Amino acid sequence: MPAQLLSIEVAPDLVDQVYRALLGAISSGTLAPGERITQEDIAQRLSVSRQPVLQALRLLKKDGFVLDAPGRGVLVAPLEAEAMRQVYQVRGALDVLATRLAARQRFRIDPKLIERGRRAARGRNVEAMIDADIAFHQAIYEASGNPLIGQSADPHWRHLRRAMGAVLQAEPQRESLWDEHEAIAAAIAAGNADRAARLSEEHVSRASEALSERLAQQLARTASTTTQKKGDKA
Repeated sequence: MPAQLLSIEVAPDLVDQVYRALLGAISSGTLAPGERITQEDIAQRLSVSRQPVLQALRLLKKDGFVLDAPGRGVLVAPLEAEAMRQVYQVRGALDVLATRLAARQRFRIDPKLIERGRRAARGRNVEAMIDADIAFHQAIYEASGNPLIGQSADPHWRHLRRAMGAVLQAEPQRESLWDEHEAIAAAIAAGNADRAARLSEEHVSRASEALSERLAQQLARTASTTTQKKGDKA
């Protein structure tokens, strides 16, 4: 049975709507890694013409979310642990810079962001966990006063969101993550740029190692299951 996608209303920027709908489906796993998708199928499921779908798929290909497939259509790009580690390296550098700049302003991050994150970590809604995590880091980007940081981090978060979604479906996010966030927020508010930057760097490093390890394990299990199924059919 094909995965369900919500229909969207026709609007002037239809290509962007289709792009976001497909990106959301890829990030949540509704469109799984390796799954073949075609213009005709997506157009039918989103109740739009093929032209905006074609343009959206071109953008997704440019951004690395889909790949050319033999024959018709494209394939959802696979998730790779090493690629995620590389994304974390870049995001980590941006986070440290943003944290230092925010600390110079002694910026006070809204405590409600941390409360929201703790509630999400105790629940089962993976999307809520990811949204809360991203919202916290975006608050730091905005506090830095340099809009280029958030703009530069955004495409990396899109890829990380996808990997986080795949991992967190099997393993809920630990609340200790928000202890780390709270410590970073406190250092920023105190104006201690060195401590804030160090905590931010350690936070990203731990997150990278944990996500890459769990993702590698999950991909290995998936590959093993696929091989077993092929053997059963032989």
